[in-house]
Amino acid sequence: MRLVSWNVNGLRAAIRKGFDGWVETLGADVLMLQETRVLEEQLPAGWSWPEGHAVHLHPAEKKGYSGVATLSTGPLEVLPGFAWGEDADDVEGRVLVTRHGDLVCVNTYLPNGGGGPERQAYKERWMDAWRAWLAPWLDADHPVVVVGDLNIAHTEDDIWNPKGNAKTSGFLPQERAWFSDLLGDGWVDSFRHVKGEGAKVYSWWSNRGNARADDKGWRIDYLLCNPAAAARITGVDIVRQAGLEVSDHAPCIVDLAD
Repeated sequence: MRLVSWNVNGLRAAIRKGFDGWVETLGADVLMLQETRVLEEQLPAGWSWPEGHAVHLHPAEKKGYSGVATLSTGPLEVLPGFAWGEDADDVEGRVLVTRHGDLVCVNTYLPNGGGGPERQAYKERWMDAWRAWLAPWLDADHPVVVVGDLNIAHTEDDIWNPKGNAKTSGFLPQERAWFSDLLGDGWVDSFRHVKGEGAKVYSWWSNRGNARADDKGWRIDYLLCNPAAAARITGVDIVRQAGLEVSDHAPCIVDLAD
């Protein structure tokens, strides 16, 4: 089974840039999108979701902002999502939980802290609540995969210029320590599990300067597996070309044995 996570940086723009062709090329059984930034009624006239896919769109209440969606070539069951004290209704459209046979996928678009100290503080409160909410899934005897744009580069291998970004949201010491704790809980970073330490492959590039052309990126998109899912990993990939053509993020892939 192939799972793909992709921040499309606005689904309407992605459609104009060739999203449909890449969906076919990627061959995902379950495709999880972040930053869709669209309501169903705002999708382009005459466009339809890829044929043969069940779809659930979970938009933000604010138009043109955030939002996630999950597509599946098989049956898709929506499960209760993430609720916490400051946002019991997930009004920013950040978490969508679906079941696909015995597999559970947690599609997540973690907040960005780049808007200033208040937004960074909100991000970190959100992170702590989300990590605690995820914990019961770890011991499930069925595979659970936590997928999405987590807006954190974990180690120096995950960012092109670690020293220059040491004080940048997304690579702050406390964010990196939190990610280490998340993995310490038992979640497995599928990319590192297969590729090992030292592999510098990125999933997001700034549109400033020549970052995209020069591959000066960050790896902030993940597919994290509970032990039951990790035991089924057969391969991983990050498809840079799709990111260059369609979004500022590349789709990230994990293949699981049936």
